[in-house]
This record gives sequence, structure tokens and C-alpha cells, in this order.
Amino acid sequence: MIPYGRQDIRPEDIEAVTEVLKSDFLTQGPAVPAFEAAICEAVSARHAVAVSSATAALHIACLALDLGPGDWLWTSPITFVASANVGIYCGAKVDFVDIDPETFNMSPDALEAKLRDAEAAGRLPKVIMPVHMAGQPCDMEKIGALARRYGIRVIEDASHGIGGRDGATPTGACAHSDIAVFSFHPVKIITTGEGGAATTNDPALAERMALLRSHGITRDPGRMTRPSEGGWYYEQLELGFNYRMTDIQAALGRSQMRHLGERIDRRHERAAVYDAAFDGWPLKRPWQRPDARSAYHLYIVRLDDGFDRGQVFAALREAGIGVNVHYIPVHLQPFWRQFGFGPGDFPSAEAYYAAAITLPLHATLSEADQSQVISAVGAALGR
Repeated sequence: MIPYGRQDIRPEDIEAVTEVLKSDFLTQGPAVPAFEAAICEAVSARHAVAVSSATAALHIACLALDLGPGDWLWTSPITFVASANVGIYCGAKVDFVDIDPETFNMSPDALEAKLRDAEAAGRLPKVIMPVHMAGQPCDMEKIGALARRYGIRVIEDASHGIGGRDGATPTGACAHSDIAVFSFHPVKIITTGEGGAATTNDPALAERMALLRSHGITRDPGRMTRPSEGGWYYEQLELGFNYRMTDIQAALGRSQMRHLGERIDRRHERAAVYDAAFDGWPLKRPWQRPDARSAYHLYIVRLDDGFDRGQVFAALREAGIGVNVHYIPVHLQPFWRQFGFGPGDFPSAEAYYAAAITLPLHATLSEADQSQVISAVGAALGR
């Protein structure tokens, strides 16, 4: 089976992990801040907080912005469920903003209309969470301007996006947001096995997220109420979590970051091959904003009318192609029905979902495997 995504582990990555295994630190030691510094350098952010998963990063990002009971979080319906779940974790209410059918990202026009109506109804969100779907940056300049106009905080779910950029601005620089979050799951651009990170330019937010990732505990004398108690002493300042990243993971991530640009270039090369091969075929290729550069985490096509997505999907799997679908709209999941969501609520998201198939795209995808994918797609579409 040719997978839709796959980690790219090189000898120097293994060596970096081995060095940690031989060291005195396996949990949160010197490798974690070194990885955080590498992230900051790559995305032009002032602070990074590495954690155990992107979900953990989204959760502490929401908490750092004081999202809680009575507040609203708005996100995209086309995302992994974690983007919405973290609002529920915080005791907040969650709503969605429909997508732009070309980019698959939160539509700034839909957002503007929804904010206007919400202001009139007295239920503006406290936080909005645009998702950089498939690695393509959202139009953060427009979204950020709307957030400033209405006094809303912004978290970028950039789980797919490290290595992308909007114009000259790297994804994660937080030029139009408070916090951005990355994922380092094995199918992402770089991996730490499991892991995530939040970037910000606000030192207070960075400090609070760092506190929340480790049970709310500090050993910083400047923050404790009884700093002279003794060298053993620590204080829990608030309810936090065990969301720490290990040095083993961080060493792998830091090593992987050295080839971030190369990995993005490779994905673009493979995407260009697909684009050329599918020209004139009965499917829509992923449209790319001309003023942005996608991280190209996923290559998603949409079948033309008249094709049964289920049949095409089954034919490709039968041919050994590990296609997938990203994503089932969150508001259609059984859990979310209890909040009153259902079919028809977000038409663009639902239309996208009905036709979407994710094809294999990763840095280690060979020419032979990609040719096999193209041939199988052609056979499934009767080409």
C-alpha cells in the first residue's frame, strides 16, 4: 500500500535520538529548548512552547487566552475534530465558519458576515481558530483585520502548515494572530513521533503556556510566594496538565528541522507532477493562492459530478493506493449533533467533503510510486 503520508527518517535523525538516549536527560532536558529555538528561527516567532501533541498545544493556547464557560470558539468545519474539541475542554461553546470552496480554508467573507450577525445578537466569539488546511495559509491579513475590528483573539491551527508562508511571512510568525500551533505527527511535514508546538510573540502567553504544559508548576523564585523555602521547593500556581515533550522527541524534531525547506520543495515537486498529469481529467486539482506558498501537507482532489466518491475510493484502495479523506465535517459527527448541528449548516464544507479524496504526497514518494498512483486514478476514472 502506498500511504498518503509517511515520515522521512534519516541517519542523522537516528543519531540525534541515540545521543539523547546516551545522555542524562530523557524527559524535558536541554533538547526541548533547543528544538523550540529551531522552530522560532524557522517561522520568525519570538517564542515556542513544545508539547506532547498539537491537541495539547491548541488546548493550552485556548486556556492562555482565558477561553472558558460562557465564551465562544469559532473554527472551521473542515478540520480534524481536535480543533473544535479543545473549546469543549475549556467549557466554552463552539461554532463553525464555512469554508472557501477553492482554498478549503475558513472564508473571510463568511466570517465577516457571521461576525456582523453575532455582534447584533450579542454573541461574538472570544477566540477564532482558522485552520491552514492541507498546508495552504489562510488569508490571515483579512482574518486578523476582522479580529481586531471586533476585539477577538486568534489562534492559527497550523498543524498542516510548518514551512509554508503567506507572501514573505512564514506560517507561525503570528503576524495576524496571538498564537499558532503546529503538529509533528508522523504524517506531517516533520515529525517528533507525536508532538506539537505553539508559537507566539507575546512573552506572557508563552510563559503561561509553558506553565500549563507541566501541571501549572513553577520553580521560578520570581513567581513563587515562598521563594526562600529551599532548593527542593516548587509551587503549583494553577491547574495544568502533563503535556510535556520529551528530549527524545525534541532531538528528533530538531534534527528534522534542518531539512524543512528541502522537504517542502520535494512536496511541491511531487504536486506539480500530479497537476500536469491530471490536466483535463474529470477532477479539480488543489488551487493554490498565487501570493502564498503552501506547505503541501496534503494533495486533495475533488471528483467532478457524476462520479461516486465511495466507488473511486474503494477502487484505489483495491489497487494498493492508500488514499484517505480529509476531513468529515466536524459538525456532522454524532457527538456534535447534541449542540444542534446537522446537514445543511455549512454548505460549502459539505459539498467539499462529498467530492474530496486525498492522494499520496510526502517527501519520500518515489517517481515509480507516484506513477502507480496516477495510473490507478486514471483507471478508477475510466481514463
